[in-house]
Amino acid sequence: MSTITGGCLCGRVRYTLTGEPIYSYVCHCRDCQRATAAPFAAGIAFPASSVSLQGELKTFDMAGGSGQTAHRNFCPNCGSWVTGSSNPDFISVLVGTLDDPNLFEPEFEQFFGSAKRWMHAESDRVRYPGRRT
Repeated sequence: MSTITGGCLCGRVRYTLTGEPIYSYVCHCRDCQRATAAPFAAGIAFPASSVSLQGELKTFDMAGGSGQTAHRNFCPNCGSWVTGSSNPDFISVLVGTLDDPNLFEPEFEQFFGSAKRWMHAESDRVRYPGRRT
């Protein structure tokens, strides 16, 4: 990957990602399930310096599974969860906001112990029962 673009549902928030991602993942934790209103969240983590955001984001902070503060950044107009982070060195972009979500291929799944029992499809991905460390 060299340049990836995306944005929120209403288009008020846009981003450009450059360079290579740090990792890509699926998270089955209950917080991600609630935040996405879906059975999991899927994201791609990039170095913070590789992410260029245009538009205003609002932030919802809470204690994450790691004990660190998890920052969920969303469009204040349409409510799309666009980015998140619990480490200032990287930013995760939610896959559903990519202009081309087919660029996404998860490397691992975390909090698989919280996955819905109907989500246990065959996969060669590494699956962690809790947070990947």
